[in-house]
Amino acid sequence: MPMLTRLRAYVQSIFERDPAARSTFEVLTTYPGVHALALHRLAHWLWNLDLKWLARFLSQTNRFLTGIEIHPGAKIGRRLFIDHGMGVVIGETAEVGDDCTLYQGVTLGGTSWRKEKRHPTLGNNVVVGAGAKVLGPLRIGDNSRIGSNSVVIKDVPANATAVGIPARILGSSRRTQEESPEETTQPSGFYAYAQPPQMSDPMAKAIDGLRDQVQQMEEKLANLLKQLEEKGTNTAERQHSSREVEPKKVLRKESNS
Repeated sequence: MPMLTRLRAYVQSIFERDPAARSTFEVLTTYPGVHALALHRLAHWLWNLDLKWLARFLSQTNRFLTGIEIHPGAKIGRRLFIDHGMGVVIGETAEVGDDCTLYQGVTLGGTSWRKEKRHPTLGNNVVVGAGAKVLGPLRIGDNSRIGSNSVVIKDVPANATAVGIPARILGSSRRTQEESPEETTQPSGFYAYAQPPQMSDPMAKAIDGLRDQVQQMEEKLANLLKQLEEKGTNTAERQHSSREVEPKKVLRKESNS
């Protein structure tokens, strides 16, 4: 009975994250992420029994059937949803928390050849967009989002959104009061492909701020020049005369010496 309860909860979580899901039968029979996760549970069980070769063989069969490669040593939490799934790679020492979502082309990879913790750890309720690479023994905090095609090489704090190559933190991924009613019908904090409807880039904000400052300085300079001209001072002649005076001063100094 607990197994059936967990299965119902798992299927329900897929309905909440995938609007294309129509029925439980469809999800159980046509979703490669569901099949890959079921086979991984068996392979991980064999791996813990020290049946390493059999576990690896089953994981490779899983890869052939679903296009999803999960090392049997990886630790996967409950209700992981691998959407589409093709090209997903999860390394041996990777750890994935509960209610996470991975899209196609995601890599949870290692950067060390040593037999140690070399793959990332994902907290609960993490969304990793299509094509994203999370590399090394870093940690992705709870409720965080990794944008599509991003390359993450540093820890990401909880409730944050990271995008880019290398990935940089954009800010909180929690809901705001400005979201529309349609957006609030989604599961709490979940965004397809880790793409919030309103995502601000701090670099773009900084550039816009500098641009505004330059424009304000140009306006102030124009006003100062206008005031000088109104007072009868020809700024162009003043600059020209100052350029002519400087060489004369130099000549006088040289003659005096």
